[in-house]
Amino acid sequence: MKKYLSLFLVLMMLTIVDINSAKAEETGSTSNSGSGSSVSEQIKIRRAEFESKMKELKAKREAAREALGAKREEVKEEIEKKREEIKLKREEIKTEIEIKREELKQKMQNLRESIKEEKDKVKAQIKENRIIGRENALRVFDNVIARLNLLKEKVSAQIIKLEAKGVDTIEAESLTAEAETKLDAAKAKIIEINALLAVSTNEISAENKTKLKTLRDETQVLIKDARNALKDAIKSLRDAVKAKREAMKSETTETNETENETTN
Repeated sequence: MKKYLSLFLVLMMLTIVDINSAKAEETGSTSNSGSGSSVSEQIKIRRAEFESKMKELKAKREAAREALGAKREEVKEEIEKKREEIKLKREEIKTEIEIKREELKQKMQNLRESIKEEKDKVKAQIKENRIIGRENALRVFDNVIARLNLLKEKVSAQIIKLEAKGVDTIEAESLTAEAETKLDAAKAKIIEINALLAVSTNEISAENKTKLKTLRDETQVLIKDARNALKDAIKSLRDAVKAKREAMKSETTETNETENETTN
């Protein structure tokens, strides 16, 4: 009897151990399942926060771009208006300069023809040398103007190229327009110089020499101003390109920081 009772007790203890083990396994499984569910929920929350922040950041950027675009368009319209006015004036000045230049060219040719009537060869040579000297002086100014016009065209081409890439070229456009105005004024001064030099083959009077000196100085100032305006336009374009790159870099950094903050 005692033997059977001992065996019964042993069987009861094994049964209790099995039941406890099963409960422990079930509890552990439930706990792990709860932990996994918690992590998944956190990931979903962070993802939603990230998407919300990205939408907010995108909205702010779009608003800033629209505001900047509206301001840029306003300034651009004003510049276009001024450009059209300047263009009309330039066309008028250009036409007037071309007419006067042709007239002065003919006058200079007439002076050359008149030299042939000079019987004194020495005097004829002196007059010829005067005309050559005057033409050379005018050619110097013409060459300078031509070089600046070429530089202006290059700057204008660069403005169009960079504007298409979203670079702010407003200041550069304004400076280029200023250079054009200065160049036109310089051309008008050169015409006045030409007119004084084409009066006759005789030696220039003291009065005209004074006028020529004043016109020469004024022309040189205008040429210098035009050159400086073009240099400033080039610098403005470089600064604008640098600012564009910095803005893009800052935008990328800001996006990365937002992503890091959201995912951490």
